[in-house]
Amino acid sequence: MESVKPSAVTPAKSRLARTFAKVLHIRAVTGVAPVDGVDKVKDNTVKPKDKFKDDHQAAAVAIKPPKVSWSQLFGKEDTELEYRISLEAFLAKLFASISTVKASYVQLQHAQSPYDADGIQYSDQLVVSELKLLSELKQCYLKKQFDFSPEKTMVSAEIQELKSLLKTYEIMGKKLESQLKLKDSEIIFLKEKLEESNKQNKALEKRMNQSGQLVMPDNVHLSGLSPSHFNTVLRHTVKSIRSFVRLMIDELKSAGWDIDAAANSIQPNVVYYRADHKCFAFESFVCREMFDAFHYPNYSPAKQHQQQQQQQQQRQQLFFQRFNELKPVKAKEFLSRKPKSSFAKFCRAKYCQVIHPKMESAFFGDLSQRNVINSGEFPDSAFFSSFADMAKRVWLLHCLAFSFDPEASIFQVNKGSRFSEVYMESVAEEAFLSSSENPQESSSLSPSLSSSSDSAEPRVAFTIVPGFRIGKTVLQCQVYLSPARNES
Repeated sequence: MESVKPSAVTPAKSRLARTFAKVLHIRAVTGVAPVDGVDKVKDNTVKPKDKFKDDHQAAAVAIKPPKVSWSQLFGKEDTELEYRISLEAFLAKLFASISTVKASYVQLQHAQSPYDADGIQYSDQLVVSELKLLSELKQCYLKKQFDFSPEKTMVSAEIQELKSLLKTYEIMGKKLESQLKLKDSEIIFLKEKLEESNKQNKALEKRMNQSGQLVMPDNVHLSGLSPSHFNTVLRHTVKSIRSFVRLMIDELKSAGWDIDAAANSIQPNVVYYRADHKCFAFESFVCREMFDAFHYPNYSPAKQHQQQQQQQQQRQQLFFQRFNELKPVKAKEFLSRKPKSSFAKFCRAKYCQVIHPKMESAFFGDLSQRNVINSGEFPDSAFFSSFADMAKRVWLLHCLAFSFDPEASIFQVNKGSRFSEVYMESVAEEAFLSSSENPQESSSLSPSLSSSSDSAEPRVAFTIVPGFRIGKTVLQCQVYLSPARNES
């Protein structure tokens, strides 16, 4: 069996220990303390006693010791190990200096905003100092002048690098903190602006939905009526209906009702593009009930024969007079003043038709408002006030419809009908994003056409607001288009 050399199994730490032991031994014998690659002489060097050398020669040795190379001090293997360790220490010192330059530059940038003259000058001096040190390290590397205390250098370099990183993080922390304060101030400003905008929107909405004067000329006579006047009243009516629907949905949510289930019971098996589109189902329900029997004078088929016996001109004047009488007055004021008028009867009938007893009981805990209405009076509540404002708009639209000759007619489209730009207006623009329908083809269709073409095209899921015809003028109905074909 071959013998194993001790050097083959000796770890690097043992060799390093032997190397430093040799260094310490040489220092003790020669008194040489190599520092920064230059041999220096200790002041307290003891002169060696040698009978073959005189005092003059001993003094010469003490003043100028002989140069000792690495190969003379150590063996070949120890020299390579010491060189590698010294090189690692040199690189550690190099990267520590670079980290210091980086930290100083970050500090210089931070001192510029906000402007700090002393901070800028101090940071600039640090950058220049570290750049000079880097230049010196470059010269040491070219001359191979490495430190003979690598452990101390590496520890010092690590400490310096950690300090530089800490300084960088502190500056970044201050910068992020200032940005956070800026963002907080921006958030506070935007919240105040949002609150102000919400107040303005509520004021505008209240002004639009209030039962005051409609935005149409006061000097309009019966002979000067046009479809544009009817369209103006229709837009106000739709806004009032939507305002009441929002209030009704809020009351349903407060009462703990399942909005999705309620919407599905109103319009079953409808695929909605967005979750908030389910409010259109409630809007369609309110419009369906409020416009029910709209084509009858006084909303009553029983009085149809009596109204037909009247002359057309007299009937126009009667309804136009009703329109002008109610238009400038608030609904609650008119009801309290004329509780037995046609409009009052209309409000009582439509309230019981739109507001189900279970719904009213969930809103208020009892049926007190319904009982008040059935007794011939009207409740003094915010909910009924909103309903009365909506009812007033619908009643005015009805009066104006019968003021035309011939009167305006109402229509809606069936479920599954193909979309027509002439007769319909879609409330969901998402329906056309994936549709490839031909506009020229769809514009020639009437609302009576059913779904007989390609089922990939969006079809009418339900009518929200009905449409109207005034002579040859068509006011489009508002519909919700379904992305999938729904069977009735």
